[in-house]
Parts: sequence; structure tokens; C-alpha cells
Amino acid sequence: MPHATASWLVDNTSLSFEQIADFCGLHILEVQAIADDTAATKLTGRDPVRAHELTQDEIEKGQADPNYRLKIQKGPEQVRRTKGPRYTPVSKRQDKPDGIAWIIRNHPEISDGAIGKLIGTTRTTIAAIRDRTHWNIGNIVPKDPVTLGLCSQRELDALVTKAAKAAGMEAPTDTRLEGDREALLEQLRNERQQAARDAEALANGETAEPAPAFIDPFKR
Repeated sequence: MPHATASWLVDNTSLSFEQIADFCGLHILEVQAIADDTAATKLTGRDPVRAHELTQDEIEKGQADPNYRLKIQKGPEQVRRTKGPRYTPVSKRQDKPDGIAWIIRNHPEISDGAIGKLIGTTRTTIAAIRDRTHWNIGNIVPKDPVTLGLCSQRELDALVTKAAKAAGMEAPTDTRLEGDREALLEQLRNERQQAARDAEALANGETAEPAPAFIDPFKR
């Protein structure tokens, strides 16, 4: 539950968005959306300390050093499922066909078996969507499985890279933030620093400075 964990870390720590994104396996803009309450659904935070994934000492190390990368706490070895599709919450199962259709359309190099493991579905369902014989094909709209919450961006990127390599293709490069990444990160850092200064000013009875507006690098 990376999004729920990220929500808790945003609300309860002063870790940077980069640190939270790195620990949760999310894109930094996903963390920004959670912090700005612009995510598709209101998330209930999940405490990674109570889940024995982080210690308070580890969080404090991260808060003291923005360049520090949090290390997940090693718990007892869990019994891992080795066969069958991955588990998907009931609330998201109706989104699977949309995610499958998106992968088939955008990454035809990925095998049905690999799609099944990533999304948690069967080859029969994938084949029906691929040849458009699925019972609900008229209502299936290709949507990014990461956006739907069916997998993480890191899992999808790893699968695309592996499939491209097996097919002798050059793996696609994510250029969405090319040229804007450093400016965006610098702005996010400034916003967090400004928020800290505002909180200190309010505590001292002073007037807080107006926060700078967030600039979306994708809008020109």
C-alpha cells in the first residue's frame, strides 16, 4: 500500500517528497498530488512504524538529512505466494480490463504471461481483450494500470524494460520531466522550506509570507 504509506509520511513527518517517493516506490509527482490533496481518492494513512517497516530512528535520520535514503526494516521472512495471479482488492478488480487493454495497446512486446502476473489476471481474459471477444469489450477503455492502482510505476517500468530487452528493442526512456526535473525539485524544496518558515513565524506571532503558487511544468 505505497500510496497510503506515502500519505502517512507526508502528514506525520518532515521528510522530503524525494525521500518519500524513493521509499514508497512512487513518482515524486504522485507524492506531490497526495500532499496537495489532488489524488483521485482520499487516502487513509498507513503507519510504516506500526507495520514494522520503519523505525522512528530511521525517520529522524531522514528528517535530519534530505539526502538520506530510508532503509526498510527487515522483518521476519514472510510466506510468499509462488503460484497464481497476484491479489487485487475487490474495489479495483473491475479496473483490470482497462489496465490490460492499455498495456496491450502501448506495449505489445509484453507477453500475456507477464501481463497476468503484473495485473493479477488470467491468460484467457487477456486473450479475450486482445482479440476483442471479451463480454464487456464495448465498455473497456485503455487506462494506465499505475493510475488505476493495479501496480506501481516501478513494477511497470521494470517489466517494459525486460520485455523490450527480450524482444531486442531499445527500452523507452521516460522524458516527461526532461528539462524540468531540477526546476520542479528545487521548487518543491523551496515550498517545504517556506512552509517551515511560515510555521515558525506563526509560532512567534508574526505574519506568514504568502506561499508561491505551484507551477505545473507540463503546462506551457
